[in-house]
Amino acid sequence: MCIDTFISRAACISLAIVMMAAFQPGAAQAASESERLEKLEKAVEQLQKRNLELEQEVHRLKSSTASTSSTGGDRTKTKVASDGKTYVEKNVATEEKKPVFVVPAGPEFRLTLGGYIQVNFEDGDVSAFEGRFGLTALKDRFRLRRARINLTGDFAEQFDFKVEGDFENSDGISSNRTDFSGTDIFINWHAIPEANIKAGQWKAPFGLEQLMPDPTLLTIERSLPTGAITPERQIGVQIWGKPFTNLWPQQKDLLTYYAGIFNGNGRNTTVNDNNNFMYVGRLELLPFKGKLFGQSSSLKLGADILNSRDDAGTNISQSLNLLVNADGSLSPFTLPGADERTAWSVDAWLNIGPFDLIGEYFQEDVDGRTVNGVAPGFSDFEPSGWYVLGGYYLIPKKLQAVVKWEALNPGQFGNDGIHSITGGLNYYIHGDSIKVMANYVHTWSDFREARPQFGDDQFDEVIMRLQLMF
Repeated sequence: MCIDTFISRAACISLAIVMMAAFQPGAAQAASESERLEKLEKAVEQLQKRNLELEQEVHRLKSSTASTSSTGGDRTKTKVASDGKTYVEKNVATEEKKPVFVVPAGPEFRLTLGGYIQVNFEDGDVSAFEGRFGLTALKDRFRLRRARINLTGDFAEQFDFKVEGDFENSDGISSNRTDFSGTDIFINWHAIPEANIKAGQWKAPFGLEQLMPDPTLLTIERSLPTGAITPERQIGVQIWGKPFTNLWPQQKDLLTYYAGIFNGNGRNTTVNDNNNFMYVGRLELLPFKGKLFGQSSSLKLGADILNSRDDAGTNISQSLNLLVNADGSLSPFTLPGADERTAWSVDAWLNIGPFDLIGEYFQEDVDGRTVNGVAPGFSDFEPSGWYVLGGYYLIPKKLQAVVKWEALNPGQFGNDGIHSITGGLNYYIHGDSIKVMANYVHTWSDFREARPQFGDDQFDEVIMRLQLMF
């Protein structure tokens, strides 16, 4: 069928050549009869030559098709078998393998499978910058930090979703075994850019560093103040958007807002700790995006607010440590009684070409509440913290140097602060998709410096990471 079509098209092309050569209005008026005949003879000669070439091409195609059919129909493979005395080769018919397709079960028009793996080597005073020393000290180790797989999709009806789980090795899992748990599991309605509605489980909108995706962090781990004060992932509902998307399209990213209501007692839980909820809000401002000193540059500002009334048993430091132990080390702060807490933070991110400067400050007020005559069992306290981070590409888009200075004041004893300085290098083999990171962290404890009987007050650690995204 294809060869017949090829011949038909060739004949049409040949006829067109003859017609163009024989009938040219301008030439017919200017040339003599003999010149016209001479041109016609040349055209016929070219046509005969072209037809010969086409016949040869058709013959070649027919031969190729016949050869493919004969070999394609004989789907056999050679198999070596034994008849008890000798080994012989036999041609065995094989079944054609059909291609495998993965298709969505629902009506979504886009479905994407992805994930990433992060493997750490940690040596020295492991995680001392998180307050893990003395009573909570950890050993040198290789660590599967994160191993996540996710599925995202979009529907024509203006809905999108994400389902993600993590196979990470958690320090809090008993018997040192891995624990699979849900991370981001949500549905988002995005028909109105100024007012998206999101429901499910994800990071509550509080804290710039906390909200940065894990694979894009400039240091291997987040700062201690971020982990101690921000609420991390929660279950709830949120409205968010960019108010200027249609009103001022050229400046649609100028302002972004988030306002959410959450249970307030962490992720992967089926019950709320009480009848109260956590209220979280965030504003992001992008006042400048353009060129500075000939480099692409931007300035991003942010502010957050949080309020929650929690019952006994709620962990108010979801991802790191806040409770000061007797020896100055830190542990997660699980409330012995009811509380009401209010927190706020401000942040800024300046980018000028290969240079980044990021800073953030946190403040929280944790007040005990008496419920049904039961005292809270702890004194009111006001934790606070900050970090400043600078990054610079020594080799554009390949090798980046990073320095971070951070401090947390848990606010539970006099002189209970923990400070750290981190220096690091990031080598981007293929952007954030394949990245190698190395950090050196020096930490010192005000609590232990003021109370030398508890031991060392300064600690050092080296952390290395290999990251792969897919």
